[in-house]
Amino acid sequence: MLGDLTSVVVGGALGGVSRYFLSGVIARGVGETFPWGTLVVNVSGAYLIGLIGGLAPDNVLFGSPDAWLLAVTGFCGGYTTVSSFALQTLALARDAERGRSIAYVVMSVVLCLAAVAGGYASVGAL
Repeated sequence: MLGDLTSVVVGGALGGVSRYFLSGVIARGVGETFPWGTLVVNVSGAYLIGLIGGLAPDNVLFGSPDAWLLAVTGFCGGYTTVSSFALQTLALARDAERGRSIAYVVMSVVLCLAAVAGGYASVGAL
């Protein structure tokens, strides 16, 4: 098969290009006063990783680890990391760990926004 690294690289390249294309088409179509392109990419990526995750236990889609690496780690990771976040949150909620899933959502949003603000502040400090 492809091998682990090659699978991730190929999937990541395809996911990144797909994100660029789709978000650009949407932004040009409806404008950029609200990040509709990013929202569509994030929601569609979350749907895709949910679909893949739902198919994986029955091995309907994946006959090898390379296929998972290509589709989930590579493509979905390159397309949007929100898909991984959504899958992990759902897994916590489905495992009857609702408190942890809520904490994960709150922590992720707050910490990621703080990190973005910190990155902006660091650039301004240079």
